[in-house]
Amino acid sequence: MMEGFRHRPVLPDEVLHLLNPQKGEVYVDCTLGEAGHAAEVGRRLGPTGTVIGIDRDPEALASAGRRLEDAFAGEGPRLHLIRANFTALADVLTRFSVAAVNRILFDLGVSSRHLDDASRGFTYNETEAPLDMRMDPDQELTAETIVNEYSEQALTGIIRRYGEERWASRIALFIVQARDRAPLRTTGQLVKVIEAAIPASARRTGPHPARRTFQSLRVAVNDELDPLERTFRTAVDWLAPTGRIAIISFHSLEDRIAKHTFRALNQEGKVIILTKRPVEASQTEIQNNPRSRSAKLRVAEKAS
Repeated sequence: MMEGFRHRPVLPDEVLHLLNPQKGEVYVDCTLGEAGHAAEVGRRLGPTGTVIGIDRDPEALASAGRRLEDAFAGEGPRLHLIRANFTALADVLTRFSVAAVNRILFDLGVSSRHLDDASRGFTYNETEAPLDMRMDPDQELTAETIVNEYSEQALTGIIRRYGEERWASRIALFIVQARDRAPLRTTGQLVKVIEAAIPASARRTGPHPARRTFQSLRVAVNDELDPLERTFRTAVDWLAPTGRIAIISFHSLEDRIAKHTFRALNQEGKVIILTKRPVEASQTEIQNNPRSRSAKLRVAEKAS
């Protein structure tokens, strides 16, 4: 467990303003993380409200529980925390006998806790970290398995689709050639392979050369994209009339799914889109919390 970890939720003021939680309502945080948003929303709900927090990382869930207990000091809303994937949203709400929800938040992507904890293997800035990348530490599939066992064709598809990496096929080839000599076990080993695969001219500008490949592996390990539209639709089905759903995304693939799902639901007469354009962090927030730079917030309201 990480000591001294301090999480900063992104777009906290914008989330509160657009979700507009009211006393006595039911709020579901589908990606609880460190509960930064849940703490602020919970204060608005008061003792007659309910907060349901979902996360698949047991360490994050335990930390969130402590934070919320401190934040509410025994005077906050009813609190239900459950370890689950947000794809099980309907099952979770049924378990707690929830008839309808008023406010729902999805804060997608990898958390600061995951990035800052080298042992989880999410970051390309550590050389000896394991190739793990699991948000749920109990699941079997890891990045090491994908890197060392998937075919060159499958690797190319993952890196191209989930990382939008122009050098996907070349990176996949270099990975296969490297693992034929010895299995790739650490993030540092993988970074070296990626850097060798990308031509020097392409490495001189832009983000870290391993960024897109690491993103693609993380998405594949945790199945982050494929269930999104289905889960967003489930969330809207559980909203009470005029209830609101907020989605924070951190890369274009997530945002595209949120945008297209809201648009389709709007055309079906199920929601009113409150953010015609995604809300982004201010320059002040970006300076104080650089990870908010790529955040995009979209919010919709259930039709009455």
